Amino acid sequence: MARQAGAASEATHAARAAKAGVAPLPGASGSATPTVTASAPIPAAAPGAAAAKANELGQIPVLMYHRIMKKAELSLDRSSKELYDELTGLAKDGYYPITAAEFVSGRIDVPAGRHPVVLTFDDSTPGHFGLDPQGNPVPDTAVAVIEQVARENPGFRPVATFYLNKELFGMDETRAAAGLTWLRQHGFELGNHTVSHPSLSGMSEKGVHNEIGDMEDRIVRLTGAHATTFAYPFGAVPKKKAWAEKQDGRYAFQGIFLAGWRPSVSPFDTGFDRWNIDRVRSEGKIKENDCAKYCSTAWLEYLDKNPDERYTSDGDPNTVTFPKAAEDRIAKPYRAYARTY
Repeated sequence: MARQAGAASEATHAARAAKAGVAPLPGASGSATPTVTASAPIPAAAPGAAAAKANELGQIPVLMYHRIMKKAELSLDRSSKELYDELTGLAKDGYYPITAAEFVSGRIDVPAGRHPVVLTFDDSTPGHFGLDPQGNPVPDTAVAVIEQVARENPGFRPVATFYLNKELFGMDETRAAAGLTWLRQHGFELGNHTVSHPSLSGMSEKGVHNEIGDMEDRIVRLTGAHATTFAYPFGAVPKKKAWAEKQDGRYAFQGIFLAGWRPSVSPFDTGFDRWNIDRVRSEGKIKENDCAKYCSTAWLEYLDKNPDERYTSDGDPNTVTFPKAAEDRIAKPYRAYARTY
């Protein structure tokens, strides 16, 4: 495979957003892009960071899940046990979950020596989330599994991003409002995935705006907040990408995710495109299809065997540390925060 070029404080988040130079969503706070001199020398990293072999220009796996079930039925499904095993493996290998919103905004506050991972769940199916009569996550749902893995592996942060369609975990409006509020209060991100999950590639501008905008209207009505990120159904891009990026007064995303087949480059890398972010489908290594090379088991094994290609944190959310040989890959807005060794 070719090489791809605890929660943070609000103050840290704002600093990271300022670094990214991302326009805030309607009603959101944000800062302007910092003034950066492209020719300014990049300082050397502190000895501790170099010793930890930090590489914040490394690849980040954005894992894509669909239905989570007691027993998987289709190739895209993962059983609760398979999800538990994969997340436990991530925890043992030093991965630290962040949300898609944190990722695209550069808010990567990860302990030193650990690796960010983004867990994304498409289609808001019942196996992702539900609350029992006591107000706790329903057993064997994705949220329940994530929280179990976090309890068993201190330091594994229990967060993920859920890309929502109209079904909203099979809940009615009243339960959906309560459930979405619970998710947000517990650090989970709610993203937009259209109303009815169509392929946007052949749709008109009005059709694209209606599919995304109507879902956004519902998210805002139920939560009081806009979605920060969007994921294309089927990974299908509309005729004009700008139709999906924003519509005045309805939505304005900070990043859009594909249905891809490889880890994403770092958001600090010159090759990062926030409107076309790669994801990796979660699936075991199956010999008879492309997952033998391109799904989660294969890619996580690859990054484990090639640690120099993986994002490893320096532990300081206010710096971007990487080997000096990669200096030409640091994106211009981040040069003022760069450290090399």
